[in-house]
Amino acid sequence: MHEDEPEKSPGGLRERLVDVGVDLVAEQGAQALTLREIARRAGVSHGAPRRHFPTHLELLSAIARRGFEELAARARTATADPAAHPRDQLAALGRVYLDFALGHRGMYDLMFRHDLLESGQLGLRDTSLPLFATLVDLVGRVRPGADARTVAASLWAALHGIAQLWRWGSLQLATGTDDIAPLLRTALDAHLGPERHG
Repeated sequence: MHEDEPEKSPGGLRERLVDVGVDLVAEQGAQALTLREIARRAGVSHGAPRRHFPTHLELLSAIARRGFEELAARARTATADPAAHPRDQLAALGRVYLDFALGHRGMYDLMFRHDLLESGQLGLRDTSLPLFATLVDLVGRVRPGADARTVAASLWAALHGIAQLWRWGSLQLATGTDDIAPLLRTALDAHLGPERHG
């Protein structure tokens, strides 16, 4: 299709550009997400994306939003059982976060690059802040009386650090194991207190 031909559906080229970006970040990482390469892969001129994304930042943010939507969907599934104890829901949420970080490296790197994506106008906060709110709510239910927002932020930082150091191979070397589960349990214990049984 020629770049000047009308798309068959509203937002068709816009969605195609985001789809191409999602595939590209999965294959080659965030550093590969140039307007020129996305346009080339979408089969349009390098200026065509600017009709839908006037800035590179807006295109990167639309790609990152897809990642947040996928992570949010996984988080909803992990915490869907209303009968589950909040601590168990936090463990499931932590596992989902680590699995996403390890399985979607390029997207994960892009999603948390606030230096690249900084903007209150691009809709990312609509998908990222509800995820954090879920974490805060669960922490508050496990540790009533604590500053749940601060504890949740610290737990998130710990999970992010575990994911990053695991990806680099540092934690496997330091711990002598290829099992990430004990690190997740320890992070939860450190922020929530030891798990109580019975």
